[in-house]
Amino acid sequence: MTWQQIYDPFGNMFISTALAAIPVVVMLAALGFFHIKAHIAAGMGLVAALLVAIFAYGMPADMAGRAALFGGFTGLLPIGWIVLNIIFLHQLTEQNGSFAVLQDSLSGITEDRRIQLLLIAFCFGAFFEGAAGFGTPVAVTAAILIGLGFSPLAASGLSLIANTAPVAFGALGTPVITLAKVHGYDLMEVTAMIGRQLPFFSLLVPFWLIWAFAGRKGMMEIWPAILVTGVSFAVPQYLVSNFIGPELVDIIAAIVSMICLVAFLRVWKPKKVWTSPSLRGHDPSAAEAKPPQPVTRHSTQALVAAWTPWVILSVFVFVWGLPSVKTWLNGLFAPSFPMEGLHNMIEKMPPVVPTPHKETAVYSLNLLSATGTGILAAAIVGALVMKYNPVAIVRTFFKTLWLVKFSLLTIVLMLALGTLTRYSGTDTTLGLAFANTGVLYPFFGTLMGWLGVALTGSDTASNVLFGGMQKVAAEQLHLSPNLMGAANSSGGVMGKMIDAQSIVVASTATRWFNHEGDILRYVFFHSIALACLVGLYVTMQAYVWPFTLMVVH
Repeated sequence: MTWQQIYDPFGNMFISTALAAIPVVVMLAALGFFHIKAHIAAGMGLVAALLVAIFAYGMPADMAGRAALFGGFTGLLPIGWIVLNIIFLHQLTEQNGSFAVLQDSLSGITEDRRIQLLLIAFCFGAFFEGAAGFGTPVAVTAAILIGLGFSPLAASGLSLIANTAPVAFGALGTPVITLAKVHGYDLMEVTAMIGRQLPFFSLLVPFWLIWAFAGRKGMMEIWPAILVTGVSFAVPQYLVSNFIGPELVDIIAAIVSMICLVAFLRVWKPKKVWTSPSLRGHDPSAAEAKPPQPVTRHSTQALVAAWTPWVILSVFVFVWGLPSVKTWLNGLFAPSFPMEGLHNMIEKMPPVVPTPHKETAVYSLNLLSATGTGILAAAIVGALVMKYNPVAIVRTFFKTLWLVKFSLLTIVLMLALGTLTRYSGTDTTLGLAFANTGVLYPFFGTLMGWLGVALTGSDTASNVLFGGMQKVAAEQLHLSPNLMGAANSSGGVMGKMIDAQSIVVASTATRWFNHEGDILRYVFFHSIALACLVGLYVTMQAYVWPFTLMVVH
C-alpha cells in the first residue's frame, strides 16, 4: 500500500510548519541551550520526529520506523566509517611521535596561529573536501589543529567555518553532479552558475575565519596573506567550474592556494606573530589549549617520515574518489538491499514534483568503495611504514572504536532523524514555507538550501531534497532555474557548519566530548550570517546583475 506525502496536513501552513519544525527545535535546543549530551539530544529529536510523522502527518508507524532505521544505517556507512578511521590514523601518528614532528614542521612554516589556520583549516581542508567530502576535511583539520595546541573550541569551530566555500564541489563534484542528474539541470550550466556565486565567498571566508579567531585588528595585521589565500582559491574555482567541470574544482583550487600562500610567506612575514591558541573574547575551552612551544628542528628524514602517513592518506582518498575506481570496487562487492515496507512505498507529491513520484529506499553496502575504507587502507599502510606490528595496529583500532563509540551513536541517531524527516515530508513543509515568499524568493530559496544541509548534513542530500522544488518555483516566478538550483547548493554550504553530524565529527576529532552544544552556539551566528550574505548575492544576481546569468563556456 502506497502512502502519499501531505505537506499541509492541517490546512494551515503556519501550523503545519510549526509542527514540522518541532524535531529540529527539540534537538538544537537540547544541544545548544540545555547542554544535554549529543546522543541523548539526537534521541530526543528522533522521538519527536516519529511522533510528528505518525500523529500529525499520518505516516504509517511501520514506515516511520523503517525510515529511521534506513537513516541509521546511512549514519554508520559512510559517515561514521570516515570518522572512525580518520581518528584511527591520528591515534597511530600520535602514539609513535610522528604527529609531534608534523606539528613542528607546520610551525616551522609559520608560528603565527592565524596563518596556520589559513594553511590547514582553509587550504588543506579544501583539498580533503574536494577529494572526499562527507566529514573528512573537518575530521582531518580539527585533529591537526588540536595537535598544534589550538583550544578545542577554536579547533572545532574554525574547522567548521573554513569548510564552507569548497562544499558545493566536494567529493569530486558529487553535490552538483547529483543535482543535475536527479532534477534534470544542465550539468555545465549549473556548475558554471555556482562558480559565479562561490568565488566571492571563497575570498570572504578566509577573512571571516581570521576575524572569528583573532578579531578585526588581528585580521588586518595579516590581510596580505589572507588576500593571497582567498584570491588564489577563488580564481581557479571560477575558471575550473566555468570552463572545465565540477569534478576537480576544489582540488585544483586548494593546491594552487596552498602553493601561493607558502610561496608568499617566503617574501612576507607578519610584523607581529600571533601565538594565542584560543579564540578572542570568551573561550570556554581556553584552559585546555597548549601554550606555544619553541619550534624544534628535525632532520629531513624525520620530516619525511612524519608527513608520509598524511601523504599516503591524500593519495588514497583521491584515488578512492575517482569514479572509475569506485565503479571497479563496487563491481567487486556492493550488495544493495531494498528496505522492505519503505522502498517505492511513499509518493512525493506536487507542488514539490510535477507528478507523483515514488521514493526509493535502497541501502547500498558499498563497503569497498566507501571513503572510510580508503582512509582505513591508508591508515594501515601508514602504520606499516611507521613500523607498527599487526597486533599493535588491531589494538589501536579497537581502542579508537571505544573512544568514539558515543560519537558513532550520535551520528546514527542524527541521520535517522534527518532521513525520517525526508520520508515523512516534514522537511518539505519547511521548504515550502520558504518557497511561498514571492519576490523575495531568491533570498529565501537560498536559505532553503541552507536549511537542507543543516537538516541532512549533506549538500548532496539538500540538492536531492530541494533541487526539484527550486526549479518549479523559479519557473513559476520567471527566474532562472539554474540560478536557483545553484543557489540551493551555494546557500547549502553555509549550513554545513551547523549540521549535527559535522559538529559531532569536530568534537570527536578534538576529543572535546559532550561539548557539541558549545560548538553549535559558537558557529550558529557565523552560519546564518554567511547564508544571508549568499542570499543577498543571489537576489542581486536575479534582479540587479542579470549579466551574471549568461552562459560563458
